[in-house]
Amino acid sequence: MRDNYILTAESVTEGHPDKLCDAIADSVLDACLKHDPAARVACEVMATAGKIIVAGEITAAELPDIPAIVCQTVRETGYGPDYEVEVITHDQSGDIAGAVAQETRMGAGDQGIMYGYACSETPQLLPLPVVLAHRLTLLLTNARKTGTIQGLGPDGKAQVSVEYQNGKPCRIAAVVVSCQHDADKDLDELRRKITRHVIVPALRDLYPDPKTEVFINPSGRFVLGGFEADTGLTGRKLMADTYGGLVPHGGGALSGKDGSKVDRSGAYMARYIAKNIVAAGLAEKCTVSLAYAIGRAEPVAVDIDAHQTGKYPEAVLEQAVRAAFNLTPSGMISALGLDRPIFAQFCNYGHFTHQDAPWEQTDRAAVLVDAVGGDRSNG
Repeated sequence: MRDNYILTAESVTEGHPDKLCDAIADSVLDACLKHDPAARVACEVMATAGKIIVAGEITAAELPDIPAIVCQTVRETGYGPDYEVEVITHDQSGDIAGAVAQETRMGAGDQGIMYGYACSETPQLLPLPVVLAHRLTLLLTNARKTGTIQGLGPDGKAQVSVEYQNGKPCRIAAVVVSCQHDADKDLDELRRKITRHVIVPALRDLYPDPKTEVFINPSGRFVLGGFEADTGLTGRKLMADTYGGLVPHGGGALSGKDGSKVDRSGAYMARYIAKNIVAAGLAEKCTVSLAYAIGRAEPVAVDIDAHQTGKYPEAVLEQAVRAAFNLTPSGMISALGLDRPIFAQFCNYGHFTHQDAPWEQTDRAAVLVDAVGGDRSNG
């Protein structure tokens, strides 16, 4: 890698149309799991001006009141009630259901490759641009909800570019914040308040210098937002959900899917593994990839890349991972509690920034150290 480079990550607020679709899908999933932990859910949401469509495959003991869930989620996000809701769902395909259930242990609900990542760069064990981008959008939303900044709307985005020297973050190269606002809001006043109440506290770990480019609503007015301005769709913010585009992604979306879908359970498990490897001191950064075949319980491939920072050879780390973690769908669901209605609360501001999420715990670090047959100081 070059000695000097810039890494950029983006985040969106919970009022962004794509993110709101994700939240609706996860709220439907939670409602299904509340009454049936074995529910099979693949929920997709599309929304545009005046209409929200919920579609997909749902097999559950009790089908929830989906229109009511949509209305509540949209209202809690900060939008009004002027839309029509259409629901088009059916049972999971018998072929897929049979493939998942054909083994003694649950088979994967689809094929796919999932990636997890962790690094020692921040306390969250995430790249700094990812942490800062999500902090900006979370503070932007908090400023709206608390009234600290009057006249903000729910829709918004943020982007942070961090300059690195010799692999370490050294300065903020650029910051971009775009936020929906009332029509009569003075833009100069808005920019001053965004700087004071959002940018300054969000970037406290590495504050902008005089050469940092700061853009607040660079296009000017941003009055029309949400579904009225842009069509929303589930699964369209994959990089904001994960690692900001700084890590490979297998292409599978997260929200709206139960744990039998390895797009979700595998991505969470891969992050859980990578975070525990770094927390254990076995590597300074780590990428974990898991690959599955539909209907098969065990992964067809497990790969560990310590990016030349590992304390042990990667083959040893892989063996330790296989010994310390059950990588079957049922094993991942059990270890991470993915049969519980927990998903909507972790949908926004990155799936890997919530320190109370089951996949963000580092409770397997000591097990991994034992599995490699040494202690954290071994080389």
